[in-house]
Amino acid sequence: MEKAAQTRDELPRVLTATHATAIVVGIIIGSGIFLVPREMMAAVGSSRMVYAVWIAGGLLSLFGAMTYAELAATRPRVGGEYAFLYDGYGPLPAFLYTWTWTIIAKPASIATIAAGLIRVLGTFHIFAFLTQPAFAHLLWGQLFAITATWLITLLNIVSTRDSANVQTALTWLKVLMILTIAGFCFASMEHGSWHNFATSFPGARGGFAGFMIALTAALWAYDGWSDVSQMAGEVQQPQRSMPLALIGGVTIVGVLYMLTNAAIQYVLPAAAIATSDRPAVDALQLVAGHAGAALVSLGMAVSICATFVGSSLSGARVPFAAARDGLFPSPLAAIHPRFHTPAASLILQAVLSSLLLLAIGKFQALFSLAIFSEWLFYALTASTIFIFRRREPNANRPYRVTGYPIVPALFILAALVLLVFSVADEPRNSTIGAAVILCGIPIYLFTQRHKRWSA
Repeated sequence: MEKAAQTRDELPRVLTATHATAIVVGIIIGSGIFLVPREMMAAVGSSRMVYAVWIAGGLLSLFGAMTYAELAATRPRVGGEYAFLYDGYGPLPAFLYTWTWTIIAKPASIATIAAGLIRVLGTFHIFAFLTQPAFAHLLWGQLFAITATWLITLLNIVSTRDSANVQTALTWLKVLMILTIAGFCFASMEHGSWHNFATSFPGARGGFAGFMIALTAALWAYDGWSDVSQMAGEVQQPQRSMPLALIGGVTIVGVLYMLTNAAIQYVLPAAAIATSDRPAVDALQLVAGHAGAALVSLGMAVSICATFVGSSLSGARVPFAAARDGLFPSPLAAIHPRFHTPAASLILQAVLSSLLLLAIGKFQALFSLAIFSEWLFYALTASTIFIFRRREPNANRPYRVTGYPIVPALFILAALVLLVFSVADEPRNSTIGAAVILCGIPIYLFTQRHKRWSA
């Protein structure tokens, strides 16, 4: 009876430190490194500035990961940011985060991954039909993306550990693929040239606005480092595993991103990168022919699928945790009696992602929409570290942020600057994000009043 009760109330701790690290690396390295170099080069116009953006985005992500590592090690609960916000600021901010995460941030993130998958598959002639209309204005590519979303959701429902095992295996494949790409590029004496690093793209937007556009793209490429915190309640020995996964995972990704970027720029000049939908594919096609480009495209598709698995797996834990605390509908707190997974939350997430894929199909619009809402709550969540340090000065902290309070403060400041720029550069998507967040306030008040009335 005790075991059955635990199964109903808690998700089992079935993930190891290796799983957690693979989730961080696997979620981050998806389509971003292969697709956003075009947006970045078109925004800043030079190889040097592209590197500056990659480094800035990597440091900001690392500062955020270090901050989250302390929070997750101290409070290893399901829900991640939701749990930190609830403990730090109370139920209303926690509800607004969950509301925004469930309605916009996570569905937009998953939809962006799906759109990236379609963009990669477009390199194969056999998938040329994906750009063709299926019904009215609905493209075959949108239908394909929705189907992929539901297949991965089904995998996550059946087994958390099996999903993590698949992610771990595919993460190693990603690393091998990146090393292979870099090796082919740097080994090409005929097509490669160090002179490419000194080239520029004259049509770039440039200036501070261009830098921020490129930084937004880089941060999307790094995005996902925080997702593993939402599964802290399912990780074994979280006090040790969570800091290792967050900090180690972001560091590994940063090194691989620098290597990949260098390999692409060694083969392609700035103007070619700025006008290419798939710079990595074009670089490999130049040095290894059509077979090499096809192999990279296939590897990219597998890589994005692995990101799909981890992003879907972790995202559903937020509404699940909120439902357990009575802030979200109680059915979302249900644990599948056979598979011991939050099946209802996973299904809701897939439904909302599918709707967003139907409404918005453009890669740039999707990740701009996701970045705004996510970084707003990244900053708010990171700020809870100051509250917990002041409120609980003698609490046991298995990991403490190096450089506190400067490192968390820099991360928060950068997030706020990014938000201000997002509002100025993408007013439509930012307005949509802000409106959805604000709509959560009356919904929260109504649900709480109804809850008190029912009681």
